[in-house]
Amino acid sequence: MKVTGAVLPFLPLCRRLLPSRLAGLSLALLKATALELAILAGHVLLYPSGIAQERRPVPQLPGQDTAQLPTETNPPVVLLHGFIDNRSVFVLLRRSLAQHGRHQVESLNYSPLTCDIRTAAELLGRHIEGICERTGSRQVDVVGHSLGGLIARYYVQCLGGDLRVRTLVTLGTPHSGTRVVPLANAHPIVRQMRPGSPVLEELARPAPGCRTHFVSFWSDLDHLMDPLETACIDHPDLMAQNVRVTGIGHLALPVHPAVATGIRQALDTARTGAEAATQAGGLTVA
Repeated sequence: MKVTGAVLPFLPLCRRLLPSRLAGLSLALLKATALELAILAGHVLLYPSGIAQERRPVPQLPGQDTAQLPTETNPPVVLLHGFIDNRSVFVLLRRSLAQHGRHQVESLNYSPLTCDIRTAAELLGRHIEGICERTGSRQVDVVGHSLGGLIARYYVQCLGGDLRVRTLVTLGTPHSGTRVVPLANAHPIVRQMRPGSPVLEELARPAPGCRTHFVSFWSDLDHLMDPLETACIDHPDLMAQNVRVTGIGHLALPVHPAVATGIRQALDTARTGAEAATQAGGLTVA
């Protein structure tokens, strides 16, 4: 990954002032912070384009001959954004998926005024049922960024969504709760993302027979996860693989091309429960 030109003049000074190990960490943090700021600026520009719900495919007319239409072997992909965000965060990921044969990709916008993860999970469930009805697919894959991953996990574990969701990929999702930004507790949905909240206690309960395969990408420089390992899935009943990403922050997870490659591999690889339980992964992008 290339560092922005504005950061380069400060690198010799950092090396001189800090011990080598701390300097290496500080330089990585400096690079990740510069990238986060660049992504934030770009996302601010794109945000208005994602406010409205995307247009759904037009249903086919009754009696229309579909026998000659090609069908995808892969299930549709549903993208779910994070807190106070919208579907525009997935512009680059959608392009990457489409370039590699995933043409049935839909995003769901939930309102920034949503105050309950359970309510958002119910909305996701209705959205997925609609996709399955339109496409004729029995299952979907879901990619959720931050809060979006938690909403999707609640749907899978607590609302019977494991019947519909084949693979759930989460990006920087606080599976065990995050303590970052205490002042944000004024928002009810932020309180649900705190360690020990009733929603997280529900997700910690036994989930025997859950059929969904989970892949969680977590970053060692994610400034919104406190502690960092909260973005890992640790549940004895779930088929889960945790992938450590080195060198980028929270906002870069749904944007960085190396992570997009990892997401495609996670969606394209069918694993058994035993394989998922024993396989660990790591991804260095800096």
